[in-house]
Amino acid sequence: MKIERSFLTRSIPPIAALMIVLFAGVAGAQDLFPDGPGMDILRTKCRNCHMPDRVTKVPGRPSDQWERLVNTMVNRGAPLTEDEVPILIEYLSKNWPADKAALALNYTAVAPMASHVRAEFAEWDATGAAASLSASDGSVWFSGHGSNVVTRLDPKTGDTKEFQLKTPQSGARSLTEDRNGTIWYTAEGKALLGKIDPKTGAVTEYPISNPAARDPNGAAIDPKGNVWFTVSDSNMIGRLNSATGEIALKASPTPKSLPDGIAVTSKGAVVYAEFGANKLATVDPATMAIKEWALPDPAARPRRITVDSSDMVWYTDYSRGFIGRLDPATGTVKEWASPGGAKSMPYAVTAIGSDIWYTETGATPGTLVRFEPATERFQTWNIPSGGGAVQNISVGKNGNLTLAESDVNKVAVVTISK
Repeated sequence: MKIERSFLTRSIPPIAALMIVLFAGVAGAQDLFPDGPGMDILRTKCRNCHMPDRVTKVPGRPSDQWERLVNTMVNRGAPLTEDEVPILIEYLSKNWPADKAALALNYTAVAPMASHVRAEFAEWDATGAAASLSASDGSVWFSGHGSNVVTRLDPKTGDTKEFQLKTPQSGARSLTEDRNGTIWYTAEGKALLGKIDPKTGAVTEYPISNPAARDPNGAAIDPKGNVWFTVSDSNMIGRLNSATGEIALKASPTPKSLPDGIAVTSKGAVVYAEFGANKLATVDPATMAIKEWALPDPAARPRRITVDSSDMVWYTDYSRGFIGRLDPATGTVKEWASPGGAKSMPYAVTAIGSDIWYTETGATPGTLVRFEPATERFQTWNIPSGGGAVQNISVGKNGNLTLAESDVNKVAVVTISK
């Protein structure tokens, strides 16, 4: 299998004090900027951790100040070519000229990020690429929409091994790993859960007997080894007892709430996102009692979910272009607008320590975003192949990420370094 590698430039360092930077933008924010030479440079080469509409909100400045600011950005790592610098300066000077009253204002310095990281992408062909998983042994697993195969990839050698599933067109939607190294999957196409023994290749299936539960989706494993899963269109969540194979189902309280992403806290509490409503929900692992948490904005549609090292619950708001955090101890919710703007469609999400990593599927090309809660700032990288719709992201023991790049038939491993 052919490997394709791409080395992305590091994201741009933050600007402090009077350096009020306007540089941001991805597809979906283009309508914020006037047409003309320099617009694409601003959108694609000058993005960092600021909102895409920053340029429309900051005061203008004289041409010589734009020149100094742009040159400062270049000196700090902005990936502009020598020919692009004067084009960008002219574009900024023309569209955001000096405003003496605004320039007299005293601005607050922008807090720098605690740290910047580098992200190196390596991609492999992966037909369908509906789900991906970073396994504990360093291998990468992926599956395709409507396929009957789950594939194991050795990212060191590029070697692959396919595991044929028993039921045709199972369509493994989510992959997860238990503490014994067994790989579990939800078969969205055939209303069952399954597990793969990587050593023997044995596949065991667990059909969902309730005919109303048709489409198992997200999956997560609790500290006892039980597999929790969402059943989206059927408006349910489920629990598979891995010791007995027994499956228990529970209806989500809000009708048509479309349970989607699911995660488990360090204490074993289960949390899921209701994509059909503006709600998250927590589940008592013993009784399966469900408590819903309404998000502040009625238009919110949380899609995927993760839990950080402090057991804070994070979600991607697919419809509004936000990420958010729920403190399940207090019910407090806080949200941040994603750098790609209202149409960025944040999707897959995971946590590395306290940092949150997620994808923007509404951007062109798709992006990988790092959010640093300590400073409330972002870093953004373009996904080399475009990304398609990255619906799943997972983190391995080595701190690297694996992305399933639907639509472009790729799986990517992202090596993170400081």
